[in-house]
Amino acid sequence: MGEFLPYGRQSITDTDIEAVISVLKQDLITSGPMVETFEQSLQQHIKAKHIMACSNGTAALHLASMALGLGEGDVVIVPAISFVATANAPAMTGATIVFSDVDPLTGHMRPQDLEKAIATGKKLGRLRAVFPVHLNGLCCDMAALAAIAKNHDLAIVEDACHALGGVQRSQDGQEFPVGACHYSSLSCFSFHPVKTIATGEGGAVATNDPNLAKKIRLLRNHGIERNAKYWTQKPVSTAQDNAPIPWYYEMQNLGYNYRICDILCALGTSQLKRLGEIIAKRQQLVESYHQQILARKLPLRSISQPQTYKVGWHLFVVGIDFRALGLSRGQVMQALKNKNIGTQVHYIPIPWQPYWQKKHASSDAADILPDARSGNWLGARDYYDQCLSLPLYPSMQDRDVTYVIDQLAALLPI
Repeated sequence: MGEFLPYGRQSITDTDIEAVISVLKQDLITSGPMVETFEQSLQQHIKAKHIMACSNGTAALHLASMALGLGEGDVVIVPAISFVATANAPAMTGATIVFSDVDPLTGHMRPQDLEKAIATGKKLGRLRAVFPVHLNGLCCDMAALAAIAKNHDLAIVEDACHALGGVQRSQDGQEFPVGACHYSSLSCFSFHPVKTIATGEGGAVATNDPNLAKKIRLLRNHGIERNAKYWTQKPVSTAQDNAPIPWYYEMQNLGYNYRICDILCALGTSQLKRLGEIIAKRQQLVESYHQQILARKLPLRSISQPQTYKVGWHLFVVGIDFRALGLSRGQVMQALKNKNIGTQVHYIPIPWQPYWQKKHASSDAADILPDARSGNWLGARDYYDQCLSLPLYPSMQDRDVTYVIDQLAALLPI
């Protein structure tokens, strides 16, 4: 039994460390030039016209929500399976959240799930936006979701926090990176250590809309405008020779401190140089998992890469019928942990969380919003009941995959 294999782990090289040390020796370690360098590097991979780096993925989702002007009386649709931040971010603007069901195999919002959620949302307020999630790195059917959203005048915010490095293909055969906003107004990313690239904490918002980009840049920095071109109080802000006063700034909106520092951006910029290598290694490991599961005919449900796009795999999730196995998920996880294998569950359905149960129960629309554990989210319940995330990170070797499968196979009825 070798070293512990966690479900996810950052990949940090000596080059990454040197990049961080280099910035630490500079005069500016926050609000300096490395932030723009990181954004430009991201833009080369994501291909959206505007990239705004920020403090974390949750901040990215909140900035996107605020840039769209979401607020009281607005309805936002979020899939029931995701990390809680996908729902929390628009909720923090005052918007009402309606949860859609998901595919029990992939955990993705499907067209029929969106249509059903729209029917509920119409009873609650102004339908404004939908936040599809590219769960585990696998992309939603964005073309189908976008067609429905367009019919109902819904903005789309892609939660692409799992999916950096993926490539989608449109119905006409055009290829574009996940996050390019081909079907959406905005897309959001996370650079948490277990994600595709790591900055420690960090996130980004991508858009092709210059007006949304301008709003986000203000909102991430206290609502402060330092560019004289956009100042509103010209008599106060300019000297007699019409030159801008060097210390002047205007707080034009109520904003947040959602900035990311140069230290983290140095790490992210260095990591992006290896993005193709990291994606390829994750792909190789996923293929090894699939081959071994098929070869051994294990009773596991897993998802192969579709023909319509290249997946930037974040997590490798299998479905296990724990009832048929005769063991609880907790027992399986503990048995694997005893063999130095870490696993995790992604995710508990968001509407099952105590906050959302109380929120919906106390709402004036309690008779419209479905009970958290009712039959309205059968797909989400089925996905959650069987999902288990196995180790997947770039420093793993094929022998590690074999070891994980060997130990899992020992627990399964063949």
